[in-house]
Amino acid sequence: MEAIVLYPIPAIGHLISMVELGKLILTHHPSLTIHILICPAPYNADSTAPYISSVSSTTPSITFHNLPSVTLPPTASSHHETLIFELIRLNNPNVHQSLLSISKTHNVKALIMDFFCSCTLSVASNLNLPGYFFFTSGAAALSYFLYHPIVHKNTTKSLKDLNTLLFIPGVAPIPSSDMPKPFLDRNDKAYEFVLDCTITMAKSAGIISNTFESLEPKAIQAVSEGLCVPDGPTPPIYCIGPLIAKNNERSGTQNEGEAVPECLSWLDTQPSQSVVFLCFGSLGLFSIEQLKEIALGLENSDQRFLWVVRNPPSEKHGLAVSAQRDPDLDSLLPEGFLDRTKERGFVVKSWAPQMAVLNHDSVGGFVTHCGWNSVLEAVCAGVPMVAWPLYAEQRFNRVVLVEDLKIALSMDESEDGFVSATEVEKRVRELMDSESGNWIRERTLAMKDGAEAALSEGGSSSVALTKLVESWK
Repeated sequence: MEAIVLYPIPAIGHLISMVELGKLILTHHPSLTIHILICPAPYNADSTAPYISSVSSTTPSITFHNLPSVTLPPTASSHHETLIFELIRLNNPNVHQSLLSISKTHNVKALIMDFFCSCTLSVASNLNLPGYFFFTSGAAALSYFLYHPIVHKNTTKSLKDLNTLLFIPGVAPIPSSDMPKPFLDRNDKAYEFVLDCTITMAKSAGIISNTFESLEPKAIQAVSEGLCVPDGPTPPIYCIGPLIAKNNERSGTQNEGEAVPECLSWLDTQPSQSVVFLCFGSLGLFSIEQLKEIALGLENSDQRFLWVVRNPPSEKHGLAVSAQRDPDLDSLLPEGFLDRTKERGFVVKSWAPQMAVLNHDSVGGFVTHCGWNSVLEAVCAGVPMVAWPLYAEQRFNRVVLVEDLKIALSMDESEDGFVSATEVEKRVRELMDSESGNWIRERTLAMKDGAEAALSEGGSSSVALTKLVESWK
């Protein structure tokens, strides 16, 4: 029996994308079996076990293999990405063993790795397997990843000290400070890992990207034509997106019993396209001061809103890397805020079914952290965005969404990253009630049509997937 082995990192967003890729391959090639290697998370993000068990029960052609735990060395780096890279490096012997074990009963055709798993390409090579990378972000970010070794060679300074615009093939000029955090400091361990990652990606059998041609034509063209790896060959690029989970699957759901239907029932009572939805991903958190500013901005905007509020961070790096309790809204939000806005606002604790909300007729705008999964969900729902990046490649994505794709407005922060109530009020109003907001809405609806066309028979993403599967024969 022929098998494809997938190797995601433990973060839920990456795992869901990889599972969706497995399902997509199966719909076009049901004779294959999909094997997914799961390594234990190096920090306590939400448990992925409920999600994995739901996939196992609904899709029997997907088998999960749990890799043994490894002991991570202490690290001085403040980036959670460093932990991921260390975990993947130490797991190579376990991946090797798993591949040997799967090969006893299956003819393994390819290993598809998360782009964080660059050091695992050597394992695939040792076993004579073609190794592919799955890039869970868009083509613009891929363009930079492949081009980064050139930027590294052309300067001896860290990007954080450059204070310049970077000119990347196929992408609008990007401030050097807007690069993902691990790229900013040459002296950080995370930088070493990402540099290796960007060099290794170009040596793979192919790169699969979660985007589609009509969304990012310039970036896709730049990558495909080899402009991002000027000093060597570029592997084939397969743009097979938009790949998003169909039914609000997630791990460790919190208050599913009551709040989930409640927020959707509330949306049922609101006028068409009148509600702005604020939600910031599985890791994004705000300080109490910032939550109060958001509340004041929403109150002063006079717009209807649905807002997902989570507890402020307790760790120094400000991400939700440990299990979260439900927030006590009365202590986090301004006094009387919930009462004063109850006619036009709804606050959800911890989690809302994002896909269902975005596709609800009442929702007309989305304030987002610019995680790529969320961006694609908004595009597929035809909902324009206000871009408020928090971590990973999100500041980069903001420039792409605002300058290149023109489907978002930018939420502008002060030097220290704080966003004022005035800015929140201004951007929410602009998105929901202005000429520029309407123009962005039209653009987003056109992208929605483009997404449907890409996935349909003969569409660009459908053709790319066929080429990918043919490359394994």
